[in-house]
Amino acid sequence: MAKVSEPAGGNSLTARGAALLCAGSMLAFGFWAYFEPHSFAHFINYAPYNRHLIHDAGAFQIGIGVTTALASFCGDALLVALIGFAVASGIHTVSHYLDRNIGGHDSDVPELAIFPIIALFGIYLQWGVRRSRR
Repeated sequence: MAKVSEPAGGNSLTARGAALLCAGSMLAFGFWAYFEPHSFAHFINYAPYNRHLIHDAGAFQIGIGVTTALASFCGDALLVALIGFAVASGIHTVSHYLDRNIGGHDSDVPELAIFPIIALFGIYLQWGVRRSRR
């Protein structure tokens, strides 16, 4: 079992490099989809265009990228998962707020906001566990 301070998989630079390369691709495409949805939709060439769904894809790709990058340096799987979830879910909630004029429900933002808050609480608790183990 890996120590909490070690990255998953030990110290393999090749594995860490692979993870960082994958993280970079997810982050690049995720930020592109989130901040330039029309350009990204044109690139992927799937009709019909739906800005909100492209925003959602970007939010979750960013979350995957953050999770993968963080896993390269932190061996605490629960902490990594909670941080990745908080990032993806938080950005997803923001996209519902920004896109509220094109669809969805009035209850979407407050209901979705509960989950990143729960994840942040979990991060706080897990961070406390990590500090107590040192």
